[in-house]
Amino acid sequence: MKLKSFIVSFLSFVLTTGGLFLIGHVFTITWLMFHYEYTNNAKEFSISTGSFVPLIIGLIVCFFAEKIYIYKCDRSSIDYTK
Repeated sequence: MKLKSFIVSFLSFVLTTGGLFLIGHVFTITWLMFHYEYTNNAKEFSISTGSFVPLIIGLIVCFFAEKIYIYKCDRSSIDYTK
């Protein structure tokens, strides 16, 4: 059950985050896009990353998906005939 719970939570994280990044790039929504920039001109260092909002939303969805999956598995394993 732990492996199935991990798979459900991991897939929900990957699909949600990937979907949000895809929506951000398709519709050019800057707070949903991942933009990486690196510059090293003669030892001057510059780095820039993109939005972490899809990652945070993905973690929240992952948490709730795992809780719902565990709840449904526990509920379906209860024997009501007793």
